[in-house]
Amino acid sequence: MNSKALILILAAFLSACSSAPARRGSSGASSAGKFYLNDGPLDFDPETVRKTPDAVPRKEALNPWAMKPYTVLDKTFYPMTRLAAFRQEGVGSWYGRRYHGKPTSSGEVYDMFSMTAAHPTLPLPSYARVTNPDNGKSVVVRVNDRGPFLHDRVIDLSFAAAYRLGYAAAGSGRVVVESIVPD
Repeated sequence: MNSKALILILAAFLSACSSAPARRGSSGASSAGKFYLNDGPLDFDPETVRKTPDAVPRKEALNPWAMKPYTVLDKTFYPMTRLAAFRQEGVGSWYGRRYHGKPTSSGEVYDMFSMTAAHPTLPLPSYARVTNPDNGKSVVVRVNDRGPFLHDRVIDLSFAAAYRLGYAAAGSGRVVVESIVPD
């Protein structure tokens, strides 16, 4: 893939990984206008989302085009070119219905109810354990998208992953991201 096509793909997905949902009411029910550009969750059954299984790490071929440096918002990112130990602490966010059913930067369809994530430099695809240090909850996600690119966030999770970590209602929360290298 040439660099012009990569730039177009990244620009298209930049907005997918840059929204910041606002807080929801304590009931957890979404209301129109309470999320950034109404990007809150679709109607969902909390029990079903709570039971969404973690991604299961497995060996997969890395996408060679996703290993090339790229620039977004005047910042250049240098993706990892191999699976390796990685640990990062910071703020995680999630992206929702505006992107549900649309392609990720890896070309896969985004499903806000699966255990996936977007990261600016982890290999595509790869796996990571994401932990909320405030409550000790942890999930395993498959990284299949690029982002986030705004607000110094370190990872964008699917709605299901953020919900299971306990920060979906807030839109963002502290996280620890650790890569998983399958045997």
